This record gives sequence, structure tokens and C-alpha cells, in this order.
Amino acid sequence: MAQATGETVRAPAAPAVADPAPLGLAAFALTTFLLSAKNAGWTHGGDAWLGYALAYGGFWIGLGLYVLFAAAKSTNVANDLGWILLAFAIFNTYMMLWSARINTAVFSVFLTLEATEVILFIGNFSNKSGIVKLGGWVGILTALVAWYASASGVVNGMAAREVLPVGSPMWK
Repeated sequence: MAQATGETVRAPAAPAVADPAPLGLAAFALTTFLLSAKNAGWTHGGDAWLGYALAYGGFWIGLGLYVLFAAAKSTNVANDLGWILLAFAIFNTYMMLWSARINTAVFSVFLTLEATEVILFIGNFSNKSGIVKLGGWVGILTALVAWYASASGVVNGMAAREVLPVGSPMWK
């Protein structure tokens, strides 16, 4: 379209689509932090479980449904939780391996999550509250690492340079 001056008027560039990964990492970090705070012994009471369980993703929904509908009828809740955590640790293992192709920050999220899940399933299978508490502390570390990866995804996506380092892919 031409104006009276003879210049061409161009439509404004469409805004770039935001990367959804930082939001997902932030939601993961939040729920991991909340559950890990409970496991670490920072919080007490069962009512918060509903919020933890229904906040994010299939793991939380499945765990929430277990807690809401099956845990009260179980003769061995710790063993049940051990199996749930073992199953997600298996899933997380290959996610961790493939995340090494993204960058060190994302790999670190999956690495610390793997450690959290392994410690927690060992703690639940052995019915040792001290090991579960350690898993809570490692889970808090996982949440912090996920928040860092999320923040780096946001700020690095906005800047013309890397503001928060994320590291290179470990393999391609």
C-alpha cells in the first residue's frame, strides 16, 4: 500500500511465539518444591496433598488419585509409593539421557530428579523416614535447578545474548 509520500507501508512483524518450556519448567519446579518440602519435613498435614497432586502433569494426577482414593485402603502405603516412584524413575531415566542432547541446564533438572526419585523409592520401600527426608532435600535442589533452567529459558529467549548460561548439549 502506498501513502501520499510514495513510501510503502509495511505491516508490523508478527510477534515471535513464546517458548513454552520455561513455563513448564517453572510449574515442575513449583510442584517439586512443594512435595519435596513435605518430604523434607518442612510441612505437615494431609490437606496439602490435593494441591500437590493436582497441580501439574500425569505424575501429580496419578499420585493424587492414589492418595485420594487408594491410600486409605492400602495396607502398605510406603510400598505403594515406592512402586509409583520406581515407575517414574524408569521413565525419567530415558528422559534424562535424551535431555543431554538439549543443554546442561535441562540435563541437570532430569539428573537431580532421577536422584530424587531413586532416593524416595528406596526410602519408601525400606520404610525409612530419614531416607524419604533426604529425598525431600534432594527434591528441593531439583526444584531450584528447574527454576534456574526456567529463568534461563525466559531471559535468554528475550535477550540477544546468553544472560544465564545453560551449557552445551552433551551429545548430539
